[in-house]
Amino acid sequence: MAWWGKALGGAFGFMIGGPLGALMGIAFGHSFDRGLGQLGLGESGADQERTQAAFFTATFSVMGYIAKADGRVTREEIKLAEVVMDRLGLSTEMRASAKKLFNEGKASDFPVDEVMQQFRRETHRRTTLIQMFLEIQLQAAYADGVMHPAEKEVLARICEHLGIPVSQLDRLEEMLRAGFGRPDYDPATAKTSLKDAYRILGVDESVSDAELKKCYRRLMSQHHPDKLVAKGLPEQMIADATAKTQQIKAAYELIRKSRK
Repeated sequence: MAWWGKALGGAFGFMIGGPLGALMGIAFGHSFDRGLGQLGLGESGADQERTQAAFFTATFSVMGYIAKADGRVTREEIKLAEVVMDRLGLSTEMRASAKKLFNEGKASDFPVDEVMQQFRRETHRRTTLIQMFLEIQLQAAYADGVMHPAEKEVLARICEHLGIPVSQLDRLEEMLRAGFGRPDYDPATAKTSLKDAYRILGVDESVSDAELKKCYRRLMSQHHPDKLVAKGLPEQMIADATAKTQQIKAAYELIRKSRK
């Protein structure tokens, strides 16, 4: 939790600048976009804690931006964003900061292009971390069960900035339609159909056993909580990654059982 403590204490004022630093300043009440030149860090000297701070800041500000994509943010969309925050396991203090960032994302002058460009640099273009970010944005956009055209357009634009092909966005959306990353998912009561199990793993029902196992292992590796935290996922958001590995494992076991 070191990055969180530093953010509260204002120590990130010498670690991160640009639009993400300005957003952190609003969320935590410090001038985080100052002091970079004095230390010569610039925006490329990110370490794990800096990456975690950037991930947290970009996640909730962009979530607000996407919510505003259709021109207005409804009370229902705000409630759905809070559901996602619950799913991510945020503490009371972190929720307060996340809500501030969400509100900043709703602003008409929110610099989404600059935020995404800096976010990609801060994450060192780590594909698994960037994919996790995109999955969370999809969860929020699809939390009401509907992907609005304006939201899809914004997500496609974000993918372009992050170097992600739109085909991957479509694949993640298909997984989401099958229940992957659903905010109300409970492994104790969830009932996944065989068809949805294949969709969660992103494979066709005719896939061989060997290819099925390969896809399963790849997804488990991409969503392994410890690996994601090591690459820059804020440790306070580990609950979402853990729940997804449970879903992936349950889907794989269901398919294996059906093939016996």
